[in-house]
Amino acid sequence: MSQPSEGKASSPVSARARPSPWGTAEAKRTYVSGALWILGILLALGSGSADAAGWLRIRLDPAGLVFLAAALIGGWNFFPKGLRSARTLKLDMNFLMTIAITGALLIGEPLEAAAIAFLFSLAELLEHSAVVRARDSVDLLVRLNPERASVLDPSGKERQVPTKDLTRGHIVRVRPGEKIPIDGTVLRGESAVNEANLTGESKPVPKAAGDAVYAATLNYDGFLEIEASTDASDTTLARIVRVVREAQTRRSPTEQFVKKFARYYTPIVTVLAALTMLIPPLIGLGTGLTWFVRGLTLLVIACPCALVIATPVTVVSGLTSAARHGVLIKGGEYLEALGGTCAMAFDKTGTLTFGRLTVTDVLPFGDLSAEEVLHLASVVETRSEHPIARAIVARADAAGASTAARSEPIVAEFTARPGRGVIAQVDGSEVIVGTTELFEQERWPNWNSQQTGRLDALESEGKTVVAVGRNGRLVGLIALADEIRPESALVLRSLRALGIHEQILLTGDHERVARAVGHRVGIDTVMASLLPEEKVEAMKELNTRHSGTAMLGDGVNDAPALTAATVGIAMGGAGSPATIETADVTLMADDLNMLPYAVRISRLARRLVRFNIVLALGLKILLAVGAVTGAVSLLVAVLVGDMGASLAVTLNAMRLANLRP
Repeated sequence: MSQPSEGKASSPVSARARPSPWGTAEAKRTYVSGALWILGILLALGSGSADAAGWLRIRLDPAGLVFLAAALIGGWNFFPKGLRSARTLKLDMNFLMTIAITGALLIGEPLEAAAIAFLFSLAELLEHSAVVRARDSVDLLVRLNPERASVLDPSGKERQVPTKDLTRGHIVRVRPGEKIPIDGTVLRGESAVNEANLTGESKPVPKAAGDAVYAATLNYDGFLEIEASTDASDTTLARIVRVVREAQTRRSPTEQFVKKFARYYTPIVTVLAALTMLIPPLIGLGTGLTWFVRGLTLLVIACPCALVIATPVTVVSGLTSAARHGVLIKGGEYLEALGGTCAMAFDKTGTLTFGRLTVTDVLPFGDLSAEEVLHLASVVETRSEHPIARAIVARADAAGASTAARSEPIVAEFTARPGRGVIAQVDGSEVIVGTTELFEQERWPNWNSQQTGRLDALESEGKTVVAVGRNGRLVGLIALADEIRPESALVLRSLRALGIHEQILLTGDHERVARAVGHRVGIDTVMASLLPEEKVEAMKELNTRHSGTAMLGDGVNDAPALTAATVGIAMGGAGSPATIETADVTLMADDLNMLPYAVRISRLARRLVRFNIVLALGLKILLAVGAVTGAVSLLVAVLVGDMGASLAVTLNAMRLANLRP
């Protein structure tokens, strides 16, 4: 059936709801045609004139005239398209229905002609509505964005401006219960924000000064002042809508095949219907009228409506449903490809782990307590910007270790040794915080076996160990690790249950750290100390063993490896334009739990596409046999073979909307 025209995507910021297909001129003609068809049936039953009038005769009784009007009014929805199709010799379903209605009227079957016109128009209307509704589910995000925003001018005075006029640098005030109109950074205030519309995150996210917030999310209970970080036309929401709209215009491999198949299928069945009308009477197998009716029935049955609509309505439903739950898929080809994935590679930092170092162990030696060791290290590391230094200072602040000293220590002669650590004078004592190599370089006394054993044990767990020494003596060890996401192991098990059995960890981190992480999350194959180009080679090698592969990384750093996979999946796209633009699939929330959902919805979409195609073709073949043998009438053909099949595949595709994370 005819598809809604794509046209040019409107601006995501100013998008409006598409006009309902139920209020169009085509819909009104369908309503009138249906009412006249029912009226004609009642008149025919009342007058007892429901029998056919015969070859080349159109009854002029009230029922016949009403049926004729129903056929012409309903048929006007596709007669012009059918005639245009005949003129250009690009025969399509509109041509088939035009021929079927004309033939039914010529043989004195106005009831069937009216039924074809009404039911075909109704099925087309239902399919159009299903596609529009699926696409509008993404536009609904835009329509939920507030139309106006409260902006503070330089004097501090508040004024209302249209949201579409917001630009970078505007200061926006958002009260409790209001929608946040723009991407930005919180300047003042604290609140919880519901980001479910954007990222699929079901729990409210705490926000305070310095935190990022996004357009179309709901501010719960606090008062926020936000500095806009983008223009209204370039928010995360706007980018999502643009990507999804572009994705809906791209045809999946299956859809391309069906389109090509339908291009040849329609002329072939038209020829077969003509042969059905002509050959049997010529060889004496029946009357011309009998085989003409059977040929018309075959035309109606062969109409490829359900076949053509099966793939696009499923793909659109899958793309928009996934987008509503925070999974951005760039097109039907990637939706199908992700559903066929049987091997997956993972980056470590920022993907299976949080991507930030945290202190996991503090082991004191000698007279100092763990709190005092941590405090001593933090006093020195306060002057460093290294990630390890920041992690130690953050842990000391959180633990209140600074209270260990009654007075602020005096730090002097601070020296950084890049890649090894720092040396400083703290209250007159020489303090080293760094690697064992730094201790050896400074020729401090050898460690005893207990201290060396504890160091080896921590490093065997994949942790980074910092030694703390004072006045030539080791006083403690501080172990740090990139914290593993608590859901990582469960997500990987879920993926195995979905059939993705080969899982590989690709990381640039050290071998010992990578293997420790792999062991804890359940990945046996670990490739460590990889450069970006080596990750690409690893993905290419994986592609040789599997027909469908995927790579999960945390964004731009892994772009080459993501490109090498059949499907590249990026974590945490919210607020990252580059990630949204480069990845085939983006998990908008920084939540690994969305990965099994993305695979599940892709698998279901893939199954539904195939099932719908088999259903459409199988039903048509079965009914075609019935039409040739005379067991299927024109009315049954349009009710079951056309409208019934089209509705079945459309409703089946809508199941994707019910699949939730």
